[in-house]
Amino acid sequence: MKVLVAGATGMLGGEIVRRLKSKGHAVRAIKRSASDPKRVAALEAAGVEFIQADLKDRQSLDQACVGMDGVISSVTAILSDRPDDNLQSVDLNGQKNLIDAARASGAGRFVYISFSVHGDFPLEGAKRAVEAHLKRSGLVYTILQPSFFTEFWLGPNVGFDHEAGKVTIYGSGNQKISFISFRDVAEFAAQSLENSAARNKEILLGGPDQVSPLEAVKIFEAASGRGFEIQHVADDALRAQRAGAQNPVQQSFAGLMLANAQGDPIDMRETLKSFSISLLSVKDFVRMVTAHPARS
Repeated sequence: MKVLVAGATGMLGGEIVRRLKSKGHAVRAIKRSASDPKRVAALEAAGVEFIQADLKDRQSLDQACVGMDGVISSVTAILSDRPDDNLQSVDLNGQKNLIDAARASGAGRFVYISFSVHGDFPLEGAKRAVEAHLKRSGLVYTILQPSFFTEFWLGPNVGFDHEAGKVTIYGSGNQKISFISFRDVAEFAAQSLENSAARNKEILLGGPDQVSPLEAVKIFEAASGRGFEIQHVADDALRAQRAGAQNPVQQSFAGLMLANAQGDPIDMRETLKSFSISLLSVKDFVRMVTAHPARS
Protein backbone atom coordinates (compact mmCIF):
# COMPACT_ATOMS: atom_id res chain seq x y z
CA MET A 1 0.00 0.00 0.00
CA LYS A 2 1.18 3.54 -0.82
CA VAL A 3 0.60 5.82 2.17
CA LEU A 4 0.90 9.58 2.58
CA VAL A 5 1.81 10.71 6.09
CA ALA A 6 1.17 14.29 7.21
CA GLY A 7 3.16 15.21 10.29
CA ALA A 8 5.97 12.75 9.56
CA THR A 9 8.72 14.89 11.09
CA GLY A 10 6.91 15.10 14.43
CA MET A 11 7.30 12.66 17.31
CA LEU A 12 4.14 10.67 16.57
CA GLY A 13 4.32 11.03 12.80
CA GLY A 14 7.90 9.81 12.66
CA GLU A 15 6.94 6.71 14.63
CA ILE A 16 3.97 6.11 12.31
CA VAL A 17 6.35 6.21 9.33
CA ARG A 18 8.67 3.69 10.97
CA ARG A 19 5.78 1.33 11.70
CA LEU A 20 4.50 1.60 8.13
CA LYS A 21 7.94 0.88 6.68
CA SER A 22 8.33 -2.14 8.95
CA LYS A 23 5.09 -3.54 7.50
CA GLY A 24 6.32 -3.11 3.94
CA HIS A 25 4.28 -0.06 2.93
CA ALA A 26 5.63 2.55 0.54
CA VAL A 27 5.59 5.88 2.37
CA ARG A 28 5.39 9.42 1.03
CA ALA A 29 5.69 12.16 3.64
CA ILE A 30 4.87 15.85 3.57
CA LYS A 31 7.67 18.28 4.34
CA ARG A 32 7.69 22.07 4.57
CA SER A 33 10.47 24.65 4.55
CA ALA A 34 10.20 24.62 8.35
CA SER A 35 10.66 20.83 8.65
CA ASP A 36 13.65 19.66 10.69
CA PRO A 37 16.30 18.75 8.06
CA LYS A 38 17.87 16.11 10.31
CA ARG A 39 14.55 14.32 10.73
CA VAL A 40 13.87 14.56 7.00
CA ALA A 41 17.32 13.12 6.21
CA ALA A 42 16.87 10.25 8.67
CA LEU A 43 13.52 9.27 7.18
CA GLU A 44 14.84 9.60 3.63
CA ALA A 45 17.66 7.24 4.58
CA ALA A 46 14.98 4.77 5.66
CA GLY A 47 13.40 4.92 2.20
CA VAL A 48 10.72 7.56 2.72
CA GLU A 49 9.79 9.73 -0.27
CA PHE A 50 9.26 13.38 0.67
CA ILE A 51 7.09 15.91 -1.13
CA GLN A 52 6.91 19.66 -0.49
CA ALA A 53 3.39 20.55 0.64
CA ASP A 54 1.47 22.45 3.30
CA LEU A 55 -1.96 21.86 4.81
CA LYS A 56 -2.73 25.52 4.24
CA ASP A 57 -2.14 25.08 0.47
CA ARG A 58 -4.83 22.87 -1.06
CA GLN A 59 -3.10 22.69 -4.47
CA SER A 60 0.07 21.27 -2.92
CA LEU A 61 -2.03 18.65 -1.10
CA ASP A 62 -3.70 17.59 -4.35
CA GLN A 63 -0.23 16.86 -5.73
CA ALA A 64 0.86 15.08 -2.55
CA CYS A 65 -2.14 12.74 -2.63
CA VAL A 66 -1.68 11.60 -6.25
CA GLY A 67 -1.33 7.82 -6.40
CA MET A 68 -1.84 7.26 -2.68
CA ASP A 69 -3.91 4.35 -1.36
CA GLY A 70 -4.18 5.79 2.12
CA VAL A 71 -3.49 8.93 4.14
CA ILE A 72 -2.57 9.26 7.83
CA SER A 73 -2.55 12.66 9.53
CA SER A 74 -1.11 13.49 12.94
CA VAL A 75 -0.54 17.20 12.21
CA THR A 76 -1.20 19.87 14.82
CA ALA A 77 -0.07 23.48 15.20
CA ILE A 78 -0.34 23.40 18.99
CA LEU A 79 3.46 23.60 19.43
CA SER A 80 4.32 25.55 16.27
CA ASP A 81 6.06 28.91 16.58
CA ARG A 82 5.33 30.02 13.00
CA PRO A 83 2.95 33.00 12.86
CA ASP A 84 0.90 31.52 10.01
CA ASP A 85 0.41 28.20 11.82
CA ASN A 86 -2.53 28.23 14.21
CA LEU A 87 -5.42 26.04 15.26
CA GLN A 88 -7.74 27.61 12.71
CA SER A 89 -5.39 27.43 9.72
CA VAL A 90 -3.88 23.99 10.44
CA ASP A 91 -5.89 21.91 12.92
CA LEU A 92 -9.23 22.92 11.39
CA ASN A 93 -9.01 24.24 7.83
CA GLY A 94 -5.75 22.48 7.00
CA GLN A 95 -7.02 19.07 8.05
CA LYS A 96 -10.20 19.63 6.04
CA ASN A 97 -8.05 20.55 3.02
CA LEU A 98 -6.14 17.28 3.37
CA ILE A 99 -9.34 15.24 3.64
CA ASP A 100 -10.75 16.94 0.53
CA ALA A 101 -7.52 16.34 -1.39
CA ALA A 102 -7.48 12.69 -0.38
CA ARG A 103 -11.07 12.27 -1.53
CA ALA A 104 -10.36 14.00 -4.87
CA SER A 105 -7.34 11.79 -5.49
CA GLY A 106 -9.24 8.56 -4.87
CA ALA A 107 -7.31 7.52 -1.77
CA GLY A 108 -8.99 4.48 -0.29
CA ARG A 109 -8.39 5.08 3.42
CA PHE A 110 -7.92 8.04 5.77
CA VAL A 111 -6.66 7.67 9.35
CA TYR A 112 -7.01 10.78 11.50
CA ILE A 113 -5.33 11.11 14.89
CA SER A 114 -7.66 13.01 17.20
CA PHE A 115 -7.91 12.65 20.99
CA SER A 116 -10.31 11.29 23.59
CA VAL A 117 -10.65 14.25 25.94
CA HIS A 118 -13.60 16.62 26.05
CA GLY A 119 -13.83 20.21 27.22
CA ASP A 120 -14.60 23.73 26.13
CA PHE A 121 -11.39 24.74 24.33
CA PRO A 122 -10.38 25.52 20.73
CA LEU A 123 -8.22 22.47 19.95
CA GLU A 124 -11.04 20.14 20.93
CA GLY A 125 -13.50 22.12 18.82
CA ALA A 126 -11.21 21.86 15.81
CA LYS A 127 -10.73 18.13 16.21
CA ARG A 128 -14.46 17.41 16.54
CA ALA A 129 -15.19 19.52 13.46
CA VAL A 130 -12.56 17.62 11.46
CA GLU A 131 -13.95 14.30 12.64
CA ALA A 132 -17.40 15.34 11.39
CA HIS A 133 -15.95 16.52 8.06
CA LEU A 134 -14.15 13.21 7.59
CA LYS A 135 -17.30 11.22 8.31
CA ARG A 136 -19.17 13.21 5.65
CA SER A 137 -16.36 12.96 3.09
CA GLY A 138 -17.23 9.55 1.66
CA LEU A 139 -13.72 8.26 2.42
CA VAL A 140 -13.25 5.03 4.33
CA TYR A 141 -12.04 6.47 7.62
CA THR A 142 -10.60 5.61 10.99
CA ILE A 143 -10.65 8.21 13.75
CA LEU A 144 -8.24 7.34 16.55
CA GLN A 145 -8.95 9.08 19.86
CA PRO A 146 -6.03 8.42 22.20
CA SER A 147 -5.96 9.48 25.81
CA PHE A 148 -3.06 11.40 27.34
CA PHE A 149 0.35 10.43 25.93
CA THR A 150 2.49 8.80 28.60
CA GLU A 151 5.72 10.35 27.36
CA PHE A 152 4.30 13.88 27.44
CA TRP A 153 1.99 13.91 30.46
CA LEU A 154 4.41 11.97 32.66
CA GLY A 155 7.25 14.18 31.50
CA PRO A 156 8.77 17.59 32.32
CA ASN A 157 6.94 19.55 29.59
CA VAL A 158 3.82 19.66 31.75
CA GLY A 159 5.57 19.73 35.12
CA PHE A 160 6.06 16.00 35.77
CA ASP A 161 9.83 16.22 36.21
CA HIS A 162 10.71 12.78 37.52
CA GLU A 163 14.46 13.36 37.12
CA ALA A 164 14.32 16.40 39.43
CA GLY A 165 11.79 14.71 41.72
CA LYS A 166 9.34 17.60 41.34
CA VAL A 167 5.82 17.03 40.05
CA THR A 168 2.87 19.28 39.26
CA ILE A 169 -0.48 17.50 39.69
CA TYR A 170 -3.64 18.87 38.10
CA GLY A 171 -6.64 18.49 40.38
CA SER A 172 -6.65 16.05 43.27
CA GLY A 173 -4.37 13.57 41.51
CA ASN A 174 -6.71 10.69 42.33
CA GLN A 175 -8.44 10.65 38.95
CA LYS A 176 -7.82 7.54 36.82
CA ILE A 177 -6.24 8.08 33.40
CA SER A 178 -5.47 5.56 30.67
CA PHE A 179 -2.05 6.95 29.76
CA ILE A 180 -0.96 5.59 26.37
CA SER A 181 2.45 5.56 24.72
CA PHE A 182 2.67 7.49 21.44
CA ARG A 183 4.44 4.42 20.04
CA ASP A 184 1.32 2.35 20.62
CA VAL A 185 -0.83 5.04 18.97
CA ALA A 186 1.50 4.83 15.95
CA GLU A 187 1.01 1.07 15.79
CA PHE A 188 -2.78 1.46 15.91
CA ALA A 189 -2.55 3.98 13.06
CA ALA A 190 -0.44 1.66 10.92
CA GLN A 191 -2.67 -1.34 11.56
CA SER A 192 -5.87 0.64 10.95
CA LEU A 193 -5.11 0.97 7.23
CA GLU A 194 -5.90 -2.69 6.56
CA ASN A 195 -7.88 -3.75 9.63
CA SER A 196 -11.56 -4.30 8.81
CA ALA A 197 -12.44 -3.65 12.46
CA ALA A 198 -11.21 -0.07 12.00
CA ARG A 199 -13.30 0.61 8.90
CA ASN A 200 -15.47 3.75 9.36
CA LYS A 201 -14.91 3.69 13.11
CA GLU A 202 -14.06 6.04 15.94
CA ILE A 203 -11.75 4.17 18.31
CA LEU A 204 -10.93 5.32 21.82
CA LEU A 205 -7.35 4.44 22.76
CA GLY A 206 -5.77 4.06 26.17
CA GLY A 207 -3.01 2.09 27.80
CA PRO A 208 -3.34 -1.33 29.44
CA ASP A 209 -4.09 0.10 32.86
CA GLN A 210 -5.86 3.03 34.50
CA VAL A 211 -3.45 4.94 36.72
CA SER A 212 -3.98 8.13 38.69
CA PRO A 213 -1.25 10.80 38.60
CA LEU A 214 -0.55 10.20 42.29
CA GLU A 215 -0.20 6.48 41.62
CA ALA A 216 2.23 7.34 38.82
CA VAL A 217 4.26 9.38 41.32
CA LYS A 218 4.43 6.38 43.67
CA ILE A 219 5.63 4.17 40.81
CA PHE A 220 8.40 6.65 40.03
CA GLU A 221 9.29 6.98 43.72
CA ALA A 222 9.58 3.21 44.07
CA ALA A 223 11.78 2.99 40.98
CA SER A 224 14.04 5.88 42.01
CA GLY A 225 14.13 5.16 45.72
CA ARG A 226 13.35 8.76 46.69
CA GLY A 227 10.36 10.90 47.53
CA PHE A 228 8.96 13.50 45.13
CA GLU A 229 7.97 17.09 45.83
CA ILE A 230 4.33 17.49 44.74
CA GLN A 231 2.48 20.68 43.88
CA HIS A 232 -1.26 20.65 43.14
CA VAL A 233 -3.12 23.00 40.79
CA ALA A 234 -6.80 23.10 41.76
CA ASP A 235 -9.62 22.64 39.23
CA ASP A 236 -10.90 26.17 39.93
CA ALA A 237 -7.45 27.61 39.15
CA LEU A 238 -7.40 25.73 35.85
CA ARG A 239 -10.86 27.02 34.95
CA ALA A 240 -9.72 30.56 35.71
CA GLN A 241 -6.61 30.01 33.60
CA ARG A 242 -8.74 28.81 30.68
CA ALA A 243 -11.13 31.76 31.03
CA GLY A 244 -8.28 34.27 31.15
CA ALA A 245 -6.18 32.77 28.35
CA GLN A 246 -4.90 35.31 25.84
CA ASN A 247 -5.03 33.09 22.75
CA PRO A 248 -6.48 29.75 21.51
CA VAL A 249 -3.27 27.80 22.24
CA GLN A 250 -3.12 28.97 25.87
CA GLN A 251 -6.83 28.28 26.23
CA SER A 252 -6.35 24.78 24.78
CA PHE A 253 -3.46 23.91 27.11
CA ALA A 254 -5.54 25.04 30.08
CA GLY A 255 -8.43 22.95 28.77
CA LEU A 256 -6.20 19.90 28.42
CA MET A 257 -4.90 20.33 31.97
CA LEU A 258 -8.46 20.60 33.27
CA ALA A 259 -9.41 17.45 31.33
CA ASN A 260 -6.41 15.73 32.89
CA ALA A 261 -7.63 16.82 36.32
CA GLN A 262 -11.00 15.23 35.61
CA GLY A 263 -9.55 11.88 34.50
CA ASP A 264 -9.89 9.75 31.39
CA PRO A 265 -10.26 6.00 32.03
CA ILE A 266 -10.65 3.84 28.90
CA ASP A 267 -11.37 0.11 28.83
CA MET A 268 -9.27 -1.41 26.04
CA ARG A 269 -10.36 -5.04 26.32
CA GLU A 270 -12.76 -5.07 23.36
CA THR A 271 -10.48 -3.02 21.12
CA LEU A 272 -7.52 -5.33 21.72
CA LYS A 273 -9.55 -8.26 20.41
CA SER A 274 -9.27 -6.68 16.94
CA PHE A 275 -5.68 -5.37 17.08
CA SER A 276 -2.45 -7.25 17.70
CA ILE A 277 -0.74 -4.79 20.02
CA SER A 278 1.05 -5.22 23.34
CA LEU A 279 0.45 -1.93 25.14
CA LEU A 280 3.14 -0.23 27.20
CA SER A 281 2.08 0.10 30.84
CA VAL A 282 2.99 3.01 33.09
CA LYS A 283 5.17 0.67 35.16
CA ASP A 284 7.04 -0.47 32.05
CA PHE A 285 7.45 3.14 30.95
CA VAL A 286 8.89 4.08 34.34
CA ARG A 287 11.34 1.17 34.22
CA MET A 288 12.42 2.24 30.74
CA VAL A 289 13.00 5.93 31.48
CA THR A 290 14.64 5.42 34.85
CA ALA A 291 17.03 2.87 33.33
CA HIS A 292 17.63 5.00 30.20
CA PRO A 293 16.71 8.64 31.01
CA ALA A 294 17.39 9.87 27.46
CA ARG A 295 14.47 7.78 26.17
CA SER A 296 11.84 9.70 28.14
